[in-house]
Amino acid sequence: METWKIGRVTVRRVVEMVMPIPPTMLIPDATPENLAPMGAWLKPHFLLDDYRIPLSIHTFLIESDDARIVVDTCIGNDKPRDFPEWNKRQSDFLDQLAARGTPVDAVDFVMCTHLHVDHVGWNTRLVDDRWVPTFPNARYLFGREEWAYWKNEVDPFGREARDDSIIPIIDAGLADLVEMDHRLTTEVSLVPTPGHTPGHVSVMIESAGERAVITGDLFHHPCQFARPTWVDSADVDTKRAAQSRQSFMQQFSDGTLVLGTHFASPTGGRVVRDGDVYRFDV
Repeated sequence: METWKIGRVTVRRVVEMVMPIPPTMLIPDATPENLAPMGAWLKPHFLLDDYRIPLSIHTFLIESDDARIVVDTCIGNDKPRDFPEWNKRQSDFLDQLAARGTPVDAVDFVMCTHLHVDHVGWNTRLVDDRWVPTFPNARYLFGREEWAYWKNEVDPFGREARDDSIIPIIDAGLADLVEMDHRLTTEVSLVPTPGHTPGHVSVMIESAGERAVITGDLFHHPCQFARPTWVDSADVDTKRAAQSRQSFMQQFSDGTLVLGTHFASPTGGRVVRDGDVYRFDV
């Protein structure tokens, strides 16, 4: 289990699954030839010997100001999905949360950095053939701009996600539509990082003079620090996403702890200069 302290704030990573995939599945330019020059800092954690990448799907559990916040809710159990590894999963994710001192009824906020299928799955669970809120005492925070887009669009990576993981939260009266700079606590706030989706946000933590940021899907893999303009096939607006990545590195290459939403362990590191580009230092 990975745990970080940022001032008075505690952040824990709770993993649902890690999938080794060809990097070109997400980033077409991330070929073995193009990744080889980065091997010295990508290996062994973020690039395997066969040039696949370990894509981690996990939640960040934040404790701040007596509030417990779940950032992104992964894939979920029992959900019908086209992707075989995600289809009708049976995992112990909720047991893992409880083992970290956070049973479902103790969560105060669920924050979705965006509304793709692998970030909303545990919003709900199947009870008596109905999708009900997993965290009954939480307020679910959806970006206002994000929902304005997805309520009229189909998620290409999980067309059922809207109906089984988002609409039931809205119907239960647990959803709050928030702005892209919303503040959750005195120490936790949102940072607009659009492009991957129109209302995509990252999550910033500032406490006792220390700072960390959770990337969301602004970065799927650390190679994007060195090559922010490489097209990510999951981005809705590739040009805007590249601009957001470049702005992010300029803003957070000051020693800020960066926590990658899909980065395998060690998930946290620093963005540092590497000649004319950047790299991820762990």
